[in-house]
Amino acid sequence: MAGLIILAMGSNPLDFFAGVWTYGVTGSNWQRSLVLMAPLLIVAVGLIVAFRGQLWNLGYNGQYLLGAVVASGFGPYLFDAMPVWLATIVIFLGSLLVGAIWSLVPSILKARYGTNEIITSLVMSFIGIGVANLLIKGPFKDTTTPQPQTAVIGDENLLAYIPGTSIHVGLIIALVLAVVAQFVFSRTSFGLRMDIFGASPKAARHVGINSTWMVILLFALSSGLIAFAGAVDVLGQYSYQRANWNPHYGDAVMPFVFLARLSPIAAIPLVGFYAVLATGGTLAAQQAGLNVDFLLVIVGLILIFMTITEYVGERRRLGQSYLPPGLRRTLARPFQTGAARKES
Repeated sequence: MAGLIILAMGSNPLDFFAGVWTYGVTGSNWQRSLVLMAPLLIVAVGLIVAFRGQLWNLGYNGQYLLGAVVASGFGPYLFDAMPVWLATIVIFLGSLLVGAIWSLVPSILKARYGTNEIITSLVMSFIGIGVANLLIKGPFKDTTTPQPQTAVIGDENLLAYIPGTSIHVGLIIALVLAVVAQFVFSRTSFGLRMDIFGASPKAARHVGINSTWMVILLFALSSGLIAFAGAVDVLGQYSYQRANWNPHYGDAVMPFVFLARLSPIAAIPLVGFYAVLATGGTLAAQQAGLNVDFLLVIVGLILIFMTITEYVGERRRLGQSYLPPGLRRTLARPFQTGAARKES
């Protein structure tokens, strides 16, 4: 389908896909793809934590930027005041804490009053994006440049590279997080409680699971990890942050999170695929005479075909749903209610 769209736009789809491979994999380009994969995978794990608990954390853009501004804004001062390793730990903990705190409003409203977390998390995301921009243009602004950006963190203070490569250790951190999350979900009592809560909050209350604290905890873990991805990205790759910058990582990886059926391990190759597509596709689109936004079209096509597969799997019983039982029932409830009203 993407190839047909490229043809309709007057370009050669073979040139585009060959360019994705060339600029995303061959030579040393694979290292750039793996650098991008680090924050993408951490964001994916953060989303999986919320989705497995039947919670829709859609505030990822604001959470990511707030975590990034913790690193870019405080980093230059902390690295001057303390050893690099200690400053890095403080920045990582600070980003996790900021993300967790930013989730309190939607999580408490959801837990105590049943407020739709899709709306509240999106509102908090818009506010978070605004706060990050205000900080970059205000107290964190680098006074030595007219551009609204933070001071550049020195190369000696950034995350170390994996020996023999230009890939920072943030990728190892991301892979370890995915493995640990998979173990927690599948091999611990907390993972079992989370799955029970995600499948049925009412059943969870009957077996003694505190639904209020579960909502708050899962939202905090999800938001904290996404903010942590922002700090890893700044300390591993960018070294500073400009106003109005937003990579929209959450929008990009969400389809692959569901393709992985909310499994952190299964998400690794899928996120890696998108990292190659994003890295190589940017230059490939330019070479093929396409707008870079065409990559978003490909992600949109993936969402469309996921929707079709979901319909076929559920209505025709020819496959398995991409959604876990709890989320599937939540989405189906409005349609069931509407059908019941028609029958009555």
